[in-house]
Amino acid sequence: MSLFIHKINDWTSWSNVFQSIEAFTALIRYIYEKENLPFEQLENLKPGTNAVFKVGNTVCKVFAPKESGMDSQSDYDTEMFGLIRANLLGISAPKLIASGNIHDRYDFLYFIMEYIDGKSLGDIEGGLTDLEKEEIGVKLRKITDKLNTPCERFNKWDVVERELSNKRWHRLSNSFNEERRAYLHKLQIYKKVYIHGDLNPDNVLLDSNRNLFIIDFADALLAPAEYELVALCGLFDYSSVYMRGYFGKDYKPKEISKKYFNGILMHDFGADIILNNFGTSDELISLDILEKRIYEVIENGKGGF
Repeated sequence: MSLFIHKINDWTSWSNVFQSIEAFTALIRYIYEKENLPFEQLENLKPGTNAVFKVGNTVCKVFAPKESGMDSQSDYDTEMFGLIRANLLGISAPKLIASGNIHDRYDFLYFIMEYIDGKSLGDIEGGLTDLEKEEIGVKLRKITDKLNTPCERFNKWDVVERELSNKRWHRLSNSFNEERRAYLHKLQIYKKVYIHGDLNPDNVLLDSNRNLFIIDFADALLAPAEYELVALCGLFDYSSVYMRGYFGKDYKPKEISKKYFNGILMHDFGADIILNNFGTSDELISLDILEKRIYEVIENGKGGF
């Protein structure tokens, strides 16, 4: 069987075709026949890492094969766990309809999910009123209260060990990194919960009735709740309007800043977030400076520095 005719031997070759309707039509048609589901013409969705297409009222996600250099099995297992868990908890997320592995020219793992007819928060944010933003914060808090709860281990990631060896942190100064590693070694984690890990504006959808959904669970891990807080503040662009809705009576910038500080030091993209929001590597030579910058941004309710 050779439904997928393109050659994949690295990330570049995969990125050249993963949004191509022509390249994936035969393969996805076969998947839908195999799953006894009606097939319709593919439509492009927002690009990511994997091949994702709208098929009628469903979404088909075909994961990058191992030849691309991606560890798709880990992403597949992690997202499978997250989708099933979200469905069981009654969290507003796509329903998983089918999943499996197609042995073609390459091994392609796939999901078929419910299509959420909505727009991303990133697409509509500019037209929202303050009241609508506050209501979105309230709704997202209800979701994360269910989501960020203890569960069994579902992937290999240890949040602290991963960040101690993460090369992204090399963009910051040696003095900063020495303090950061020492801080993490001493950090006592008493409770780990399920973390979505990628609550960005493209992964939060709102339908025409302003119902809120979250998608894309492939970056999930077990970590302290502060880890999710980092993405949430970024999602809100540190806006006090969103954050008042999300935190309600717990909207206390000083306490939030401390939790954020702990979370960002163990975040997989912590270095990028810091340099995009709190200063340059020349300025951020110590944890104390970073902690003060974080508090100023959250207190002022405005992203960037």
